[in-house]
Amino acid sequence: MLVKVYGSAVFGVEATTITVEVNIDKGIGYHLVGLPDNAIKESSYRISAALNNNGYKLPGKKITINMAPADLRKEGSAYDLTLALGILTASNQIKATDIDKYIIMGELSLDGGLQPIKGALPIAIKAREEGFKGFILPKQNAKEAAIVNDLDVYAVENIKEVIDFFEGKSEMKPLIVDTRKEFYENLDNPEFDFADVKGQESIKRCMEIAAAGGHNIILIGPPGSGKTMLAKRLPTILPPMTLQEALETTKIHSVVGRVKENSGLMGQRPFRSPHHTISDVALVGGGSYPQPGEISLSHNGVLFLDELPEFKRTVLEVMRQPLEDREVTISRARFTVTYPSSFMLVASMNPSPSGYFSDDPNAIASSPHEMHRYLSKISGPLLDRIDIHIEVQPVPFEKLTEERRGEPSHMIRKRVTASREIQSERFKKNKKVHYNAQMNVKQIRKYCDLKDASKTLLKNAMERLNLSARAYDRILKVSRTIADLEASENILPDHIAEAIQYRSLDREGWLG
Repeated sequence: MLVKVYGSAVFGVEATTITVEVNIDKGIGYHLVGLPDNAIKESSYRISAALNNNGYKLPGKKITINMAPADLRKEGSAYDLTLALGILTASNQIKATDIDKYIIMGELSLDGGLQPIKGALPIAIKAREEGFKGFILPKQNAKEAAIVNDLDVYAVENIKEVIDFFEGKSEMKPLIVDTRKEFYENLDNPEFDFADVKGQESIKRCMEIAAAGGHNIILIGPPGSGKTMLAKRLPTILPPMTLQEALETTKIHSVVGRVKENSGLMGQRPFRSPHHTISDVALVGGGSYPQPGEISLSHNGVLFLDELPEFKRTVLEVMRQPLEDREVTISRARFTVTYPSSFMLVASMNPSPSGYFSDDPNAIASSPHEMHRYLSKISGPLLDRIDIHIEVQPVPFEKLTEERRGEPSHMIRKRVTASREIQSERFKKNKKVHYNAQMNVKQIRKYCDLKDASKTLLKNAMERLNLSARAYDRILKVSRTIADLEASENILPDHIAEAIQYRSLDREGWLG
């Protein structure tokens, strides 16, 4: 007897429906075709034990299973439940007349219990698109899938529940999640807050500007000056995620199984901080079965690279294209996948190999050659994509012992959000540009027009401070954001003067 059941495979951040054809005929053998990986090939052992422990059996006949489309590689153990139900139905051990109306996924334990799967959200979205009646999956992933409206999502804990459901012996109620309520409940509950930061007022101001314009930023300071602490609080002042951004972000984390169990929509912007020993593939994504890397997991959030010069140069260089295009494309012989990667880059570094500024009493003098070798690990093209450079000094003892709390994140976020709204209005006719950091040269010339006083100030600063040519456009972008924070239509000399302060690494003596 031939039976068709349906599962799903995830490629990139999109799902593809897999038709599992199970045919049982005279003979002996278990034949699984359609480019399954080893985890799927081993499923027969898990299925056999799970069926035996629940009063069923693997039929002693010739079982042929085809996973179509047959030219598409399938991976993982999430097809166990799909295959098991197909075998039970094809061998007439259960009667499941409408089994073809559901997407069924889940990894089986030997006792018939179900383990969580990856990619539940994109699978649910695809199931709704293709008109399936429902999606049956492990309980741990059900809330994540249930945020998709107009699709019945059934949370199950073991295979017996599913069998009883199809045979009409028990009734399963679909899980209902109010997507908007879920989104707004998770929106404002930050773990960190700028109110906890003592001193560092100039750095907090710089962070506010970076958040308002979506500018990449690098913090330069000695160990213990608070670079990591400040970076972790940056997501709390970014504008709240829209529902669409939350769906995009949850989708990417779902693909790699990073959505917490029994959790639904992600309301907080992601903050990713990979170690400096990370490989190219782990950062950008890839592998024989491509998976999103750290830059995609930080989509709509912040990617923090602590001790930037310690990262391998090849790892840093592969970030250049994603920073420019805000997506990363991974090509293989049989297919190409594209992952979104629109993130804010926040990097930190020591000012010298010794870790301290040259005028610090703890500094160990470094030779010009040592300084050049240390700083040249950051290439010019990568530095071109970082708009703001700021020096972070250690906090004095008097500031650390102050009882007065700083300005809370939610107050700063209000100003940042207001600035972003001005930018959204400015770029409403351009679908590729949403905030100032994304402006190209043509848009800079249009929206960053300077009056004579501002032009003269910028010219004098570039000559006296020996600022590099790359600094010119960055100063204009940042000064436009400073003006937006003050709701000023024109870029004033004060705005230019403040933006000039944020180009430390372009000054003579930093990068040789």
